This record gives sequence, C-alpha cells and structure tokens, in this order.
Amino acid sequence: MVNEELFYKISNDHSISSEEEDVLVRSYSNLNVSFGYHCNSYPSFSLDTDDDEISPKKRLEINTNMASSNGSFTCLSGAAISANFTLANTNICKGLIGEEILPELDSPNSFRKIVSSPSMSRLDLLSTSQGSPVSTESSIFEISKNIWRSSAPTTVSSNFLTGTEIKMAGGAAGEDRVQAVCSEKNGWLICGIYDGFNGRDAADFLAVTLYDNIVYYLYLLECRIKQENSLYGSAEHSLNGVKSELTLAMRFAENEDVKFSETFRAGVLNCLTTAVEQAENDFLCMVEQEMDDRPDLVSVGSCVLVVLLHGTDLCILNLGDSRAVLASMPYAGTDKLKAVQLTETHSLENPLEYQKLLADHPNEPSVVMGCKIKGKLKVTRAFGVGYLKQKKFNDALMGILRVRNLCSPPYVYTNPYTVSHKVTEGDLFVVLGSDGLFDFFSNDEVVQLVYQFMHDNPIGDPAKYLIEQLLHKAAKEAALTDEELMRIPVGSRRKYHDDVTIIVIILGNAQRTMTASISL
Repeated sequence: MVNEELFYKISNDHSISSEEEDVLVRSYSNLNVSFGYHCNSYPSFSLDTDDDEISPKKRLEINTNMASSNGSFTCLSGAAISANFTLANTNICKGLIGEEILPELDSPNSFRKIVSSPSMSRLDLLSTSQGSPVSTESSIFEISKNIWRSSAPTTVSSNFLTGTEIKMAGGAAGEDRVQAVCSEKNGWLICGIYDGFNGRDAADFLAVTLYDNIVYYLYLLECRIKQENSLYGSAEHSLNGVKSELTLAMRFAENEDVKFSETFRAGVLNCLTTAVEQAENDFLCMVEQEMDDRPDLVSVGSCVLVVLLHGTDLCILNLGDSRAVLASMPYAGTDKLKAVQLTETHSLENPLEYQKLLADHPNEPSVVMGCKIKGKLKVTRAFGVGYLKQKKFNDALMGILRVRNLCSPPYVYTNPYTVSHKVTEGDLFVVLGSDGLFDFFSNDEVVQLVYQFMHDNPIGDPAKYLIEQLLHKAAKEAALTDEELMRIPVGSRRKYHDDVTIIVIILGNAQRTMTASISL
C-alpha cells in the first residue's frame, strides 16, 4: 500500500527513494481506471505550466484561489479496481459497442476532448424500430430522434450540455463502468457509475447510450420550454412571469450566473429518469433479439448512479445500491464534519424495500430465498436483469438457471430515486461509489478519510487513496499483506473484495475551509 508517509513526501515535494517509487508505481498500476481533472480558473497563473516549474507553495496558493471561485466544482478524481473476471469487450449489438464505440469512450488515465459522442450517430437504438419508446407520442419521438442523430452537433448548439470544450473520461473495472463528462467553460459536470452484475454487458450499454439519452431529453425539455414561452407574449412578460425557464436555459448556455428554477430543476430530474427508462427499453429489446444465441443476457444487469452538477445545483439519480455521500460542515466556526447520503439503498438490506417487495407479492411464500430475491439477487431495483422482470426472458434460460415459480413478475423494479440538492457554503465534496466501497467503510468513515487525506495532502488523489485504504483493510481482514492480496488474480480476488469504483467531486463554494488539487 502507498502509505501516508510516502503521500506526505510527494505532496510536500520531498525526494523519495527508488524503493518508494517502485511501491508507488506498483500501487497505481493495480488500478484499472485512474483519472483526474482540475478547473483552470486561477486568473493570474497558467496551469498548463510544466509541473516541475510549480513549487509546492505556489501550487497550494493556486488551489486556495481555485477553491474560492464560484464554479460548480474545482476538481475531481476517479479510480476503479476490479475483482471480478469478465471479458474486456462484450459483443452485444453485433460487436459495435465492444469493437468500435467503447474504445473511443475509454480513457482510463486522463480526460480527453470530445467533439460529439459517437454512439448516437452509429448505434441504431432498437426501440425506435422494434419496441415502444418512452414517449407517448411515438411518431413525434421517432422523427425527432432521427433528426437529432443526423444533426446533433448543430441542432442543439444552444443546449448547455453540448458545445465546445467538452471532455470525457471513463473506463471499466471488472463489471463496473465509470464515466465523467464535463465542460468547464459552460460550468457543468455529469458523472456516472454503472455497477454491473452477471456480466458487463448492461454496464457497457449504459456507458454507450445513457449520456446521449440525457442530452437528448434535456434538448426536448428546452424545446418544450421554448414552445410554452412563445404562448406567453413578449420577452418581458416571460422574464417577469412564472414560466421563464427558456431564458434560464439559454443563460446556462451563455455561462451566466443564473440558478435553476424549481420547475426547471424538476424537469432535469424527469429527464434523467426518462433517459434511464429509454435505455432500459433499448437494452431489453436488444436482449430479446440476441437471447437465442446468448441466453445469459437475460440475467445481466447493472446498478445506476448519475450525478449532474451545474453551479450550486446537484441533481442525482440512483437505481440499486451505489451511493452518493455529501461531506458538509454545516455549522460555522466548528470542525464537525457531517456525512449525508443523497441516494437511497435499493436492496433487501433496506427494510422499506424488503417490505415493499413482500407487499407486492402477498401470496408468494418464496419471494425471498437465502437473503436474495428468488434466490438470485440482492438489489431490489436495477437496470436490465430481464428474467426477474418478464416471463419471456426467464423462459430463455435452461435448467438450474431458470427461476422457478415466477408467478407475478416483476420482482426487480426500474423506477429510480431522484433528488436535487442546493449546494451550500458548508458543502465540501461528494463521494460517489459502487457498493464495494461501502462493504468496508461507512458513510462517516468515507468522508473522514477523504477530508483528512486532502487536509494532509493538498495535491493528492482522494479516489486513489480510498481504494488504497480499502485494499489495506481487505488484506488485513484476510490476514494477508497488501502485496499478497494484489497478487491474487481477478476472479479469485472476488472472495476478498468486490469491484470498486469511486469518484470524488470537490465542490466549488465561495467559503472553502480546505483546499485540494488533482494531478492529471
């Protein structure tokens, strides 16, 4: 493990020995994904300068000034490590996803600029031809979707999620997928963690399609707002009236300091929900087409955690047991750190979810067997996993893989939890993590670890550090050294820990009580 003394030496520009350097290289080489981003918002100093030319004192000064900006975030880091064995690239959608689209989206060690996402122009989403899309106005949906695909770069130039200076990072660790897409110029950030199970296909599908779905439905939202505002007379009337959302949306595109209205914020949450529903429809249509050749697809699923941050508005969607935990110091003049879970836990470990499942199937004695739904799954809400939602998918399985007594599906639900949070001066950072992180640490422990690390290591990487601490704890519980644990091959290592994916977002508030930077 990279110990705290070594991190301290690096953070304070102290020399390290060749042996310590080897430890650092071995430790970071174990990570499947490791990326970072820090906002280039310090007005009198260029962060493009060679890192060797920036003294630790100057770097800390840069970070302090960055932390005083009013941006949505100052920096973020992401890291992931695998424990499950899985194929590197899946072959769904005739290989298009695994062979062409995913390699363009993957950037395990850095952010890269993107002109437009490749998936909408090349992936023929099945719902528009094979199934029913989410929209109730099917013909309008199909026409607008085709227009969107053919002219996305120019048609939605006013949308605050598109335009110039968009950067993306992402990759896979075992069955997990992680994505971060940001535009520092327009002041927004979207992060997604897709914790796959029974294979990586569902998580891969989300990585390819969900961001495009979100952008598309936000585009429709703006179009609807524009149409509604045209019915309310002059621009002055729109500005003074309740329905002034179009003006707000356009100001987002111009990067003006305008806050979400409650109506528009609710619309954004609805867009996130509809985007997931659309992805679910598309995925299950694909599964139905391919399940004769690949019946395993009916059991593949994923948890979903999506965060959209713009200014001081944080919009969150979750499906499953991944978490978003906010670290806050709500009381001025105190050092008491508070951990606030912003997501719901959709698993049998949540008594509310457990009771809802039983209430929905009152005449079935075998809904929960062996602490799992139908003896198969612990999460109560998830993307995919068609065989616990529709009988036709279960019938595609043979022998012991098929669920017996599937009397009244669905047993796993797709309705996500959504919430918006107004970031305050006391809010410091948000930790996003797949459930593998919380197998070892509580919410309070996670925020304390990040806070203390960032306090001691202003140029350190909190996401990597959390994984280092998790591996150390997993090794200790198994009576192994860290090196012995990491020598265990993936697949066998699942006995000791799950796939783990983490994103740490440092919020950009005016009253910052700590500083941090992420090295790229």
